[in-house]
Amino acid sequence: MAKCAICEKGAHFGIKVSHSHRRSNKIWKPNVKSVRVKVNGGSRKMYVCTSCLRSGLVERA
Repeated sequence: MAKCAICEKGAHFGIKVSHSHRRSNKIWKPNVKSVRVKVNGGSRKMYVCTSCLRSGLVERA
């Protein structure tokens, strides 16, 4: 679910390192919102990241 329908931005995985250098797995999730978007003359609900919304790649319905 946490994937942008426009740019396919998804989760990134890495390792969290504490101050004492203990390492554990970490996941960075994108800022994805459920938005009504104009598609082919109609409106459709899809998940879009906020960077695509701000850049104007999609038009809200």
